[in-house]
Amino acid sequence: KLKFTNNIHVLRAEQRITQQDLADAIGVTRATIISIEGGNYNPSLELAFRIANYFNKDIQQIFKITGEANEK
Repeated sequence: KLKFTNNIHVLRAEQRITQQDLADAIGVTRATIISIEGGNYNPSLELAFRIANYFNKDIQQIFKITGEANEK
């Protein structure tokens, strides 16, 4: 399983929008945005595209692969 990081919080700060603003715009809950930003939840491909489209970025500009999680 791959591990990811993201810079959604930075993009939100640049645009001065809240987690709730982003959640409302892409059709998810604020809790989902919190989980994604915190690295506790990897979004589906569709959700990743919705986030990327919202910020007018490529997915790879938002999500970075940082390695592989150790599975037991």
